[in-house]
Amino acid sequence: QICLSLVKLLFYLAHSPLGSIALLDFQPRQFVMVDGNLKVTDMDDASTEELSCKEDNDCTLDFPTKSFPLQCSAVGKCEGINEKKNLFNAYRYFFTYLLPHSAPPALRPFLSDILNATGDLRYGINETLKAFEKVLHLYKSGLYLQKRPLLLKDYISLKGFRTVEGEDYKCWPSYSHLGCLLSVHGAEEAAAICNSQSQCQSFIITQQRTWTGRPLASFQSSLTDLIPDANAVVYIKRSASSGKRL
Repeated sequence: QICLSLVKLLFYLAHSPLGSIALLDFQPRQFVMVDGNLKVTDMDDASTEELSCKEDNDCTLDFPTKSFPLQCSAVGKCEGINEKKNLFNAYRYFFTYLLPHSAPPALRPFLSDILNATGDLRYGINETLKAFEKVLHLYKSGLYLQKRPLLLKDYISLKGFRTVEGEDYKCWPSYSHLGCLLSVHGAEEAAAICNSQSQCQSFIITQQRTWTGRPLASFQSSLTDLIPDANAVVYIKRSASSGKRL
């Protein structure tokens, strides 16, 4: 969410009515999340000036670990230097820390492509935004889920009950520090996640939603403490429920 919001902001700065705007003091502390959108807190160090040049050799974009040769345009300006400066700063301050983590395994290659392409400045801001929106579409639609045997048949569904919220086994990247609360596309994906965790004996799809509209599933190791809830369904592993009274 943070990276996508940042890319949308940089897209606007690259195509602003004032021209391409560079953030000269590009640090994480310069940004804040407001209602799920990243905002710049200080525009004092923003600039619409693009470096003047006479030849391509005048247009090297230097960073502490990398340098990028750019082209000198016909009007004597280093072509796209503000956009590329913003994009590489987004890569080194945000993408490298946030993109490799917490995505479903099937989506990680797409995020790795974005990371590599922005790190080498092979993508401009237009291509980067398009790539992010493709990943978001795959994520929200569930199209990233690979065809595999249906696992939900290995679970008993107990309608009209939910589990008591409390401390249970931890997993990563959980939305709760008390237990294992993960975003899922639906019950089938939740069953696959539960199967992959040795501690998991049951799960429930909660009423909570993430910023993408996906539900959160709570995974638990205990079969006890079920309470009535007309709107809920608890899914229990058949292997866990055998020999036990529900």
